Amino acid sequence: MNDSTQGQTGRPGLSGGAPDPGRPEPVARSDDQAGAFHSDSPGREALDWLYRFVTAIELAPAVAVHSVDARGIVRFWNHACAQLFGIPASHALGRPFRALVSHLERQAEFDAAIADIWREGSAPAPRDWHVETAAGRRLWLHSNHFPVKREGATQQVFCMEVDITGRKQVEENLMSAARVFENAHEGMILMDAQYRVQAVNPAFTTITGYAAADIVGATLASLPWRGIEAGFYESIWSQLDGNDYWQGEVAAMRKNGERYPAWVALTTIRDPRGEAISYMAMLSDISERKRAEDQVRHQAEHDPLTGLPNRTLFLDRMHHALATWRRQRDNFAVLFLDLDRFKAINDNNGHQAGDAVLREVAARLRGCVRRVDTISRLGGDEFVVLLADIGGADQAAHVAHAVMQAVARPVEVGESLVTLSASIGVAICPTDGTDVDTLMHHADVAMYHAKQNGRDSFRFFSPEMNARVLERGVLEQRLRQALDRGEFLLEYQPELDVGSGRVIGVEALIRWRHPERGLLLPQDFLPVAEECGLIVPIGDWVLREACGQARAWRDEGHDVTVAVNLSDAQFLHGRLLDTVDEALAQSGLAPGYLDLEITEGAIMHGDAGLDNIVEALRSRGVQLTIDRFGTGLSSLSSLRRYPLSKLKIDRSFVSDIEHDPLDAAMIPAIIAVARSLRLRVVAEGVETAEQLRFLQQHGCDQYQGFYAAGASSRPDFGPAPS
Repeated sequence: MNDSTQGQTGRPGLSGGAPDPGRPEPVARSDDQAGAFHSDSPGREALDWLYRFVTAIELAPAVAVHSVDARGIVRFWNHACAQLFGIPASHALGRPFRALVSHLERQAEFDAAIADIWREGSAPAPRDWHVETAAGRRLWLHSNHFPVKREGATQQVFCMEVDITGRKQVEENLMSAARVFENAHEGMILMDAQYRVQAVNPAFTTITGYAAADIVGATLASLPWRGIEAGFYESIWSQLDGNDYWQGEVAAMRKNGERYPAWVALTTIRDPRGEAISYMAMLSDISERKRAEDQVRHQAEHDPLTGLPNRTLFLDRMHHALATWRRQRDNFAVLFLDLDRFKAINDNNGHQAGDAVLREVAARLRGCVRRVDTISRLGGDEFVVLLADIGGADQAAHVAHAVMQAVARPVEVGESLVTLSASIGVAICPTDGTDVDTLMHHADVAMYHAKQNGRDSFRFFSPEMNARVLERGVLEQRLRQALDRGEFLLEYQPELDVGSGRVIGVEALIRWRHPERGLLLPQDFLPVAEECGLIVPIGDWVLREACGQARAWRDEGHDVTVAVNLSDAQFLHGRLLDTVDEALAQSGLAPGYLDLEITEGAIMHGDAGLDNIVEALRSRGVQLTIDRFGTGLSSLSSLRRYPLSKLKIDRSFVSDIEHDPLDAAMIPAIIAVARSLRLRVVAEGVETAEQLRFLQQHGCDQYQGFYAAGASSRPDFGPAPS
């Protein structure tokens, strides 16, 4: 094809006259393209053939055709190319193909393949390429490249492209599905419409122990699961018919016979017509999840220290027991247990030792009851036991006695042994209540009375007990108001010198002028004050009041010391020194005229900080007396450790001077101990001349009691010095 040919036509490279209006206008192309289709016998027939061919590829709707020259410049770009790449021919022709289409990470490989075509002049096998166009489209193309030659030399490289993005996406989805199927942690089972297994993944084999050969072609029901009940699968299939989905927990069994909990999800797969064509099952081993759930539930329902059920779980068991009683009338009992003086173990041995004791008590309680019974730690040193289906009160008493014996065995704590005891209250359903709150309250009331009656015992609930508890509640409420209302007062009992009979001190004794009950003595209300936390503020009031009164009497010329009893709680309270300083400063009383009486228990239960408290009090000049000596557990080493002033012999020894020679013999021994510690001795409760003579004979320093004078708001000091 030559230049003259071109000049004879209205179309570049084609012969003929004006354009045929019935033929679409082909995309513009170069003379070289026309020459590429040149026949050895040029003429109208050849040109028509060429025209039809170019028009065909121009209008091909599914095949994008383009060509480049040796420099990579686009020389042909059909309509399908413009549609596929989103680039019109007017923007493509004359531009480098690389500027229009990038072959992403395989660009160098594509460039090398095109170079091979130019060099070798042969068409390579079709290939798939992942490309990105200048318009921003990412496509997968099936490309067929071939050279177009003239006189044996390659003039252009044509490419026919087919968009296979959809197919590639399908392939990728299938590959992804296959990867998921092969690598999923859940077992996956594909079944046909008759529930026959078509395939299983490796996870199925890992979980169940069954290989694909064990199940492919069979049904799930044919496997020897041994954990599945009869009719189980039929029930599932019937549910799938209407819902297309089922899931639930299955008690399954592996091939080796090991049982395990499994979570199974079944899905129906339908064709476009809605017909079920297959089923997919996913199977998960939920053993770890179940163990974690059980652990969380156990932690929520059990005491972390002892492992016993906590209050929440115990109350739930109580509700179950009540439901059983309503159906079957099976009696049950509630035992409320509190360890006696457990605080002393924590104070003396540390909280770790206390925790060890609680764990040991819990273990012993387990050995006293049946598997159907429930033991719970409510908190601190309080335990409660639910005895299910008891025959009567005798059986509850038998268990309570066994518990007391078990608790009483010494507990080894470090290198020492600790002795325990327990107070137990018993309430029985339905005699003592038919609801949880009532039974728990009545068992608590009975336990309280066991403590009030000497501890280390058990008591059954009775209405009389409850009445006393209600009375105590009212007393506690009134007691809280007594301080604010100024209802307390002090009386003073003289302390006399044994030799001269002179009053050398007074002991302050609190009284409560109750609005309804009249004048109450300390034993009527101080135990309640200790239990409800009022003993410290009441004791502080006594200290201030006594110091003020002692200063007033000294101003009158009476040279007396005032003794104030401190409760253990008050003595060990962190603000004791501040309270003493405030009382002395407010009253103006010299510290040497204040005598603080403490118990042996306070000395024994104190920690290392007690040394500092005692030393600080003695450095101020305040006297310290051990009250009711002989009734506690103090040792000589403990007494020698502290700078005390006096020992006060308990009235129980004094009262037996005339009746019990053994108790009477204790008094000289106590006096001898005091002398060895350089302490003065005071005897309380002296009521007869014989008792006083006995004390004089054995060197007692001071005494007090009704033989000399009782307590009054103002003792008889005798005539004031002139």
